[in-house]
Formats: sequence, C-alpha cells, structure tokens
Amino acid sequence: MKEQQFVGIDIGVRDLAMNSWPSQQRLQVANDDCGRARMSEWLTAMSPQFVVLEASGGLEATLAAEIHAAGLRVAVVNPRQAREFARSLGRLAKTDRVDAQVLAQFGQSAAQSGRLRETRVADAAETELKELLARRRQLIAELVAETNRKPRAGKLVRKSIVQNIKWLKRLVEQVNNQLQDAVKASSLWQTRVNLLMTVPGVGPQVAMVLTAELPELGQLNRRQIAALAGVAPHAHDSGQFRGQRRIWGGRASVRCALYMAALVGSRRNQILRACYQRLLSKGKARKQALVACMRKLLVILNAMAKHDRAWQLPQQQFSPCPPNHA
Repeated sequence: MKEQQFVGIDIGVRDLAMNSWPSQQRLQVANDDCGRARMSEWLTAMSPQFVVLEASGGLEATLAAEIHAAGLRVAVVNPRQAREFARSLGRLAKTDRVDAQVLAQFGQSAAQSGRLRETRVADAAETELKELLARRRQLIAELVAETNRKPRAGKLVRKSIVQNIKWLKRLVEQVNNQLQDAVKASSLWQTRVNLLMTVPGVGPQVAMVLTAELPELGQLNRRQIAALAGVAPHAHDSGQFRGQRRIWGGRASVRCALYMAALVGSRRNQILRACYQRLLSKGKARKQALVACMRKLLVILNAMAKHDRAWQLPQQQFSPCPPNHA
C-alpha cells in the first residue's frame, strides 16, 4: 500500500519552498506565474493527502486557491501551532526548507489525530467582501489615530490633521457604500445579514463581518463555533490550583465584532442584559461578563443561522424568517 504523502509549502514573497513527508522530496521555485505552474505539476504528480500552508498575511490566499483548483486538498494552519510543533521535535533552526518540512510533518501528525481540516477556499466575490472589510478596519484605525493626535497638535499640524480626518471620513463612507453594494449583489448574503440584524445589538457592520469572515456560522455546534471565533474559555489548572479561565486564539476580526455587539446588547438586548447583570451580581469583572455575553450571543446567532429563523424573545416561539429577509 502506497504511503500517504503530505506536502508543506513555506511561502515567501519571492520563492516557494516545498517539502514532502515522509518521502522528503524537495522543490523550490519562484513565486511567480511560471514557478506556480511548475509547483502545480509537481504537486499533481505527487498527489499528496494534504498540502499544508501557513497563514502569512494574505500571501497564502491566492496559492491556496490555485492548489484547490488543481484538485488537491489544502489546509492553512496557524503559524504559532506549526512553530510550537517544530520545537517539540527539537527543530530550533528556522529556514525556508526547515519550515516546509515541519509543515508537512505537522500535517501528517494533525491528520492522524483528526485535527487537520481542509480549508474552505473563498470565491472571488467573498474575497472582495473580506478585502473591503479589512480596508474599512484599516481606515477606522487611521481615523482614530488622527483624532487622538488632534488635541495635542500645534496650530499648523492641527490643520493638516483636520484635513486628513475629513479625507479619511470620506474614504470610510465610500467603503461603506461599496460594502452595501457587495451585499446587495448577493441574495444569499443579503438574507444572512438581514437575519442577523434582527438581534438587538447586531448592526450592519457586525452582520457583514460575521457573514464574510465566519461562513461556518450555522454549520457547527455551539462549542465548535465558540472555539473558532476565539470566545471559548480555556482552563489553567494544575493539581489543586485553579487558574483564571481565558479566551485564546480564534479569528480576531470576528471577536472584535462580537465584542461591540455584546457591549451594545448588554444595554439593549433583554437576554444579554439579564446575563450581564446576573454575572456582575455574582462578582464577575465587567470584561468577564462581556466575554460571556459574546459567547452567548454567538451561540444564539449560530442557532438562528442553522434553522434560518429570526430573533424572538424566549417566551415566544421561533418563527421562519419573514419574506423581506429572503
């Protein structure tokens, strides 16, 4: 029986370093059209069980799409997990070839334990929506930074800051319009956004982030979706010591959106407000109570997406989404 192969690819701006495991075949090509075509031929001939990539600030998206188009299974993994796996093997050196081999070994180990999952490759429209959301976050961060600089700036510098603030606000408005147009262009996205917005505290921006960056919403159970978003508390115990539970990992953009929704919901959503007040009365810190509300909100949204039913208070029955949400 032929042994299953796993291929790790270390992605660089200029080069792609590949290594298979356990056969340990290597290939390094330029990260351009010609090099990626050669990579596809090499991977197709090898027919690995999985091709494993690290998340590398967006460089992996195009490569993952090309590998997926070639009919191969691709998994994009967390770089921190891959590096910790390398340390567990005693591989302290870090080069492109070493990283590629470690990724292949990590893929084999994770697959054997059932922890390696095929990465869902977004289509062009979904990729564009994610890019618009990322661009909006960048502009908002710049706008906040300029607004904070304004009170401490001198007269001449303040004039420049005011002009830049006006310009950034126009850009934010432009991106907001593009986001609305992108959502309206897809009946599926429009339905999902309208459905999520029936929950008090969930506005259009939060709904768009959850739609674009958490497509698994409604497809996983409550524990899986909480872990994926990074709102599942992790224990820190040893013997009789009981440490404080903390959230860790997950998708940062989704977690930020849930935080804002929970913050508003703790005031305007009856369910979240009751949960928040109950936890505060038990002596929990405000941030701990908000994190609990984030998870509760996510579980509610997950159930709504799963059953395609709009928000209702608990004493009322869930009803199908009204026609204007279709």
